[in-house]
Amino acid sequence: MPASSVLVWQLPLGLTLAALALGYLAGSIPFGILITRLAGTTDIRTIGSGNIGATNVLRTGRKDLAAATLLGDALKGTVAVLLAGWLWGPDAALAAGLGAFLGHLLPVWLKFNGGKGVATFLGISLGLFWPSTLVFAVTWLGMAYLFRYSSLAALTAAVTTPLAAALLGQPRVGVLMALLALLLWAKHHANIARLVSGTETKIGAKG
Repeated sequence: MPASSVLVWQLPLGLTLAALALGYLAGSIPFGILITRLAGTTDIRTIGSGNIGATNVLRTGRKDLAAATLLGDALKGTVAVLLAGWLWGPDAALAAGLGAFLGHLLPVWLKFNGGKGVATFLGISLGLFWPSTLVFAVTWLGMAYLFRYSSLAALTAAVTTPLAAALLGQPRVGVLMALLALLLWAKHHANIARLVSGTETKIGAKG
């Protein structure tokens, strides 16, 4: 694909905004809160990191709820991308992916205080270009096995995902995923600080 074609946006402004809105609404569904409320557990915003994602849901002691949250947060990105792509084409899928990620990070229903985006990042990647999702998974598993830090595994996998998309012939997906990776890194600033200081909690450690 010529480099210039990567920069050509072929979707009209109105449809671009519609795709962004569709993605945002899907991405802003707070599955962690909804699932734990339905299960009658503690409000996850009052425990652990206060985050609404699967990692904090796991601190309730319910692995099933954490798995359900992970699945929901991932699939909302996948569904948004696939639906927008089906309705309006590939550019709309990219716009919906961005919208879904922003919706998860900054949900209006929670005063723009959302999750860190790892599961939704993965789901968006799955909807746009599934081979890059495999690269994410392999990278995450490898880093988690070697270093036992979930955050480090996610941060590294988020870097390899756009590289994989670009190298495998999907440069536009690569550009979007690179942008999402930057946002994901920004949301993990506290984790990065703890990794640097050596105080980040390892996988399987208590507390």
